[in-house]
Amino acid sequence: MKKFLPGDLVTRQAAICAHALTEPSFLSPEARIGIGRDFDPTQIPINGHRHPVHGNMCGWYIWSGEELSPDADYFEVICYKHLVNENWDWVIYLALPAGWRFLSAPGYEDIWYDAELLND
Repeated sequence: MKKFLPGDLVTRQAAICAHALTEPSFLSPEARIGIGRDFDPTQIPINGHRHPVHGNMCGWYIWSGEELSPDADYFEVICYKHLVNENWDWVIYLALPAGWRFLSAPGYEDIWYDAELLND
């Protein structure tokens, strides 16, 4: 797994946003993210979608595997800085603004805009 240096991560996140033709919405280290309670980085693909900021959450929800659990209490809270410290490649998508989704697997990536995320 590639070790991200802070400047390198910002550069890579900005490049992802430029590729998507959108402005980056960078997270603070303390930003709170929802992550699936059974998240397993070896269970691919890794999925994420970003809602607008609500309460103390930045809007990102991340899960692993093919299906998103319907359980109301499926997501636990984690700080962005802890995700960065894990050196997971998919953190490069986390500067995409509200309304964006990603799907990441070895040798495959997809990012797309989903306006429905803005209505929740």
